[in-house]
Amino acid sequence: MSGLRHRIPQALLDSLPPPPAPVAKFLPAREVNGLVYLSGLAPVENGEPLAGQIGAEIDEEEGRRRARLVGLALLSNLRAALGDLQRVREVIKLNGYVNAPSGFTDHPRIVDGCSEVFIEAFGEAGKHARTAVGVASLPGNISVEIEAIVAVT
Repeated sequence: MSGLRHRIPQALLDSLPPPPAPVAKFLPAREVNGLVYLSGLAPVENGEPLAGQIGAEIDEEEGRRRARLVGLALLSNLRAALGDLQRVREVIKLNGYVNAPSGFTDHPRIVDGCSEVFIEAFGEAGKHARTAVGVASLPGNISVEIEAIVAVT
């Protein structure tokens, strides 16, 4: 698989934000035995984390948009860690946490916003296993946090 060349859309690459700095004592990415573990990220816009509960203050479409912002930031951290996104063999798994009120049940649809970024970037190699769960709160009341595991050459 080392000869795999992804046709990552230039528009997607151009939309990547600068890699976000960690907000606590952890690494943004860690490569171990051909896997890159990407730390969970929040949606950020204009330098500010986006807060609020999805399904309460925030509608589902805005929640999906915020998950997409996280996907773009994860790709940015991945590119910074690898130097070249062509090293990606496949996306293994995403874990998504949605800040939502009790009774909200559409967590998978929200996290789809992030999944779509990886599929857009890597095609079939971007399809992944996934967890999408609702939580009562997230750090700083952020609306969504997503982490990823990616296999690399």
